[in-house]
Amino acid sequence: MAYNFTLLKQKITDTEEWLKKEFSSIRTGRATPIILDAISVDSYGSRMAINQVASITVEDAKTLRVSPWDATLVKSIEKGIIDAGLGLSVVTDEKGLRVIFPDLTAERRVSLIKVAKQKHEEARISLRKERDAVKSDIEEKEKKGEMGEDDKFRLLEDMQKMIDETNKKLDEAAERKEKEIST
Repeated sequence: MAYNFTLLKQKITDTEEWLKKEFSSIRTGRATPIILDAISVDSYGSRMAINQVASITVEDAKTLRVSPWDATLVKSIEKGIIDAGLGLSVVTDEKGLRVIFPDLTAERRVSLIKVAKQKHEEARISLRKERDAVKSDIEEKEKKGEMGEDDKFRLLEDMQKMIDETNKKLDEAAERKEKEIST
């Protein structure tokens, strides 16, 4: 008896992508354009993401260059970055804005590591919920007589292998992020 693990595989992929996105938004002292993705600015009477009104490039390890396509948006972008409360310094010049990332303090590093661990645990909990849902579904099918006991155990083993592999990937990603924050 074959079981359709497509939904579980999709949930696993979604969880991995979610954690990757969450980790990318945790500031580590290195300039990364992704940090500005969540910031929106007032543009022509509506709210738009910075990356929709300007190009964002890495100038050096601690600096981003934000070049608005319309020079009248410089003040709006500056205000949006400052209001976001990310602890970034903004300097305006003739080319647009320079966003400067300050060095992380030891205290800030510890708090960022805690946030990273919390996001990692949220991803693991999400996986556990999916695993439990699939397990219940498989056991229900066995009770209804749609599959034999051997099939049930084989499918549960296959599912657990997928979950274990994913947990290993999530653990490795969390370790990398922790190392990145610590250095």
